[in-house]
Amino acid sequence: MNPDLCEASEMLLPACSRRELLKSAARWAAVGALGIVPFSRALAGRTLPSLPREFNVLDFGAAGDGATLDSPALQRAIDAAAGAGPGSRVILPGARRYLSGRLELRSGIEFHLADDAELLASTRAEDYAADRALLTAHESSGLRITGTGRINGRSREFMTRYDQVGEWWVPAAFRPRLAVFTGCRDLAVRGITFWHAPQWTLHLVGCEDVLVDAVTIRNELDVPNSDGIDPDHCRNVEIRNCDITCGDDAIVVKATRPHAAYGGSSHIHVHDCVLETKDSGVKIGTETTGDIDDVCFERCDIRSSGRGCTIQLRDEGSVRNVVFREIKFTARYHADPWWGRGEAISFTAIPRTPETKLGRIRGVRVENVTGRAENSVRISGCRESRIADIVFDNVAVTLDRWTDYRGGLWDNRPTTAYPAIEEHPNPGVHVRHADNVVLRRCRVAWGQNRPDYFTHALEAHDVSGLSYPDFQGEAAHPDRQAAIHIA
Repeated sequence: MNPDLCEASEMLLPACSRRELLKSAARWAAVGALGIVPFSRALAGRTLPSLPREFNVLDFGAAGDGATLDSPALQRAIDAAAGAGPGSRVILPGARRYLSGRLELRSGIEFHLADDAELLASTRAEDYAADRALLTAHESSGLRITGTGRINGRSREFMTRYDQVGEWWVPAAFRPRLAVFTGCRDLAVRGITFWHAPQWTLHLVGCEDVLVDAVTIRNELDVPNSDGIDPDHCRNVEIRNCDITCGDDAIVVKATRPHAAYGGSSHIHVHDCVLETKDSGVKIGTETTGDIDDVCFERCDIRSSGRGCTIQLRDEGSVRNVVFREIKFTARYHADPWWGRGEAISFTAIPRTPETKLGRIRGVRVENVTGRAENSVRISGCRESRIADIVFDNVAVTLDRWTDYRGGLWDNRPTTAYPAIEEHPNPGVHVRHADNVVLRRCRVAWGQNRPDYFTHALEAHDVSGLSYPDFQGEAAHPDRQAAIHIA
C-alpha cells in the first residue's frame, strides 16, 4: 500500500490501524476484477486536522433530559462546528438522552455520540421536515457520524396496532426514517447503534465514496419496512463489520425512481456482516429503475431470513457483474404479508406491471455459499427478459421444513404482470427462461421433513447452455422422482 495513502486514511479514520488497512487492501484485491473502488482509495490526497475543534451540545443549550426538545440546540452546535471548518467535532456527551426532531448535518464535521449518549426521535410530525428523517445531510462532503452511543427511533410509538394474522405492527400515517444522506461525498458512519427504526434505518441516496463500518442495527423484527442499510443510486460504497437485525431487507442495493437523476448504483462492496431479518439478507432490488453494476457481497452470516441471497429485477434498469461469495444463510417462511417464501437464493426478472419495459440480469457469480432453507434456489427469468451468464460454484443447500406456514409456493412480488404468489412444487434448484447457466460442484440435500411438493434436486424449463458438472443430489422422493428433470 502506498504509505502516503495509509497515512491519510489513518488521519481520517483513527480507529483503523495500519495493519487493518493492509488487510483491507488484500481483501479488495480479491474483488479487483469487478472494478470496485475501496473507500480508502477515495481518500488519497485528502487531509483533515489531526486535532479537531470540539463543540459540546450542552454548551449550546441542550438539556439531554429526554423530555426537552433539543434539536434547536443540537442544530446550533452543528452550524457552529461547520462554520469553524473541516475537522470540527460535535459531541453529544454520554449519560444523557437528547430528544430531537430533524437535524441537518454539514460538510466537514464529525457528529459524535460519546459513550452511551442517546439521540431520541421525537414522535411529533411537526418536528420533522418534508423528508421525514431524523438525521439528514444534503450534498455534504467529508461528513462523519461516529461514537458508541445510539439513535433510538422509538418504532413502537409510530405503530397503531398489532396484526395477529399478519404477525406485524401496522404503522401510523407518520413515521420517520432515522438517517437519510443525499448527494454526499466522502461520507463515513462508524461504530454507532441504530435502535428501533420506525421505517428505513440508513438510506444513502446518490452518495459517493462511502464507508459504513462496525454499525449495529437493532430494529424490531415485526415492524414492516424497517430496512437496515439501503445504498440507492450510490457509487463506491463499502459496508463492513455490521451487525443488523431488522424486519425488512438487511442490506439492499437499489435504484429508486424518485432519485433517478443520480444515475445507477455501482462499485458496492458488502462484507463481514451478521444479519437477521424477515425479508432478504443481502439483496439487489426491487427498485431497479437504473442500472446496478459491480456489486460484491461476501463473508456474511445470514442467521435468519425470508430469503438468503436475492436479486429482484422489476423495472427498466439492468443488473450486471454481481458476486455472492462465502455466505452462510438460513431462509424460512413467515406470515403472508412478509415478502419471501423461504427461498434459499432467488434471482428473478419479472415485470412490475404489464407495461414495464424490463431490464436484464446477467453476469452473476455465486461462490462457496452454503445454507439451510425451506424453499428452492430460483434462477427465474420471464418471457420478457431472460436471465443469462450465471455461475454457481461450490454452492450447497439443504431443503427442509420446520415452520407451519403453507408451502409449495414461490413469491414473485411485486408484480401485477404475473401471479404474485405462484403455486409450484419445490425442487432443490429451479432454472427457467435462462441462458448459459453453470452449476459447478453444487450439492442439494434434504432434511428430515420432506413434503410431497419437494421434488427434483435440479429442474429446468426453457433454458439453453445449462451445464452442471459434478452436481450432487437425489430427488426428495427418489422412489417416484428423477434427481434431474430438464424440460
